[in-house]
Amino acid sequence: MISTIEAGRTFFVEATDPRLIDAELSTAVEQARQHAMQEGRCGILVTRLGNTTFTVAVSEDVPFGETLERQAPPTAGNPQGEAARSH
Repeated sequence: MISTIEAGRTFFVEATDPRLIDAELSTAVEQARQHAMQEGRCGILVTRLGNTTFTVAVSEDVPFGETLERQAPPTAGNPQGEAARSH
């Protein structure tokens, strides 16, 4: 399921099936990418909040044309901490 947090800029993705997670993330990233291309100055930030929840956002912290994946900072329910990977 994809929920819009901010039209064209920020999306919440939640799914339990790994194939569905991949498909939903791809859809959200593509929607965010379209908005980022129009602005011409932001990249895409994908944040894993948990095993089945993510946010996808157009972000000024990511260089234009790039997508960055990160783990949400550690919390009581997410002790892994932050790990980032760029595409």
